[in-house]
Amino acid sequence: MSASALLDQWREHLAIGRRRSPHTVRAYVATAERLLLALGLSDWQDVAKVTTRDLRTHLAFRRAEGIGNVSAARELSALKGFIAFAREQVGAQPGTGPRLRGPRIKKGLPRPVTPDEAIGLAEMVEDTSATDWTGKRDAAVLLLMYGAGLRIAEALSLTADDLPLGETLVVTGKGNKQRVVPLIPVVREAVAAYAKACPHPLEKGEALFRGARGGQLSQGMVQKAMARARKALGLPATATPHALRHSFATHLLGSGADLRSLQELLGHASLGSTQIYTKVDAAKMLEAYRSAHPREND
Repeated sequence: MSASALLDQWREHLAIGRRRSPHTVRAYVATAERLLLALGLSDWQDVAKVTTRDLRTHLAFRRAEGIGNVSAARELSALKGFIAFAREQVGAQPGTGPRLRGPRIKKGLPRPVTPDEAIGLAEMVEDTSATDWTGKRDAAVLLLMYGAGLRIAEALSLTADDLPLGETLVVTGKGNKQRVVPLIPVVREAVAAYAKACPHPLEKGEALFRGARGGQLSQGMVQKAMARARKALGLPATATPHALRHSFATHLLGSGADLRSLQELLGHASLGSTQIYTKVDAAKMLEAYRSAHPREND
């Protein structure tokens, strides 16, 4: 069997068996192809025998090529899935493949996630979800928090009446106070993709985000999905759903937003609550925002 034949089977498994998005399929197949070329593998038996040392060496070369922690963690996750699939093909005992922990980020004071980490988290929850539609659902919720600054409760309180999303969204926050937030294309597209994939009828007046049985999605389920993605990416425990809203605020402040405008966007009752974000290094955050904020120019 050739390496291309292995990749074709892996691609089919991801696209049809696991119903992953075209973006995920391309990324995971490319990751597998790099491993096959690096180790000279051409059949499932060889892939099934890849060791922890092999993976560590391969990822060390990838790091030397310049990939960061988030990309390295995603590649490791993809490679573990590829090797597990190979072991299934040859009838190997499940759960006995190579064990390697993802890269760790230095722990310190609580901090916002970077734009790259925020996108990595949204993509990871979609990639690792048990089903296609729940993956799209969780990614949409996270992007609403990062891309629009919603609290988790605010995102989950949205109803089907809010569809289809436009360029702005009316959000009801604490104390039933309403505010208008802008929505960038990537957020609108993520919610639309979820709504299209959701197997439960999204009737007017009912919750937009649904649990597996059709009821309103709980905060606990979002937190669990975030925790799995955080672990897979090697991010610290401070990378919580609320950290995405925190990141939205710090990135906007770093890009030049004034405190009063930020107060309105976040729905803070007092300016004092918003002033905590002034501690962010504005120059650094401006550079990060302009270079990597989720595809606002797409």
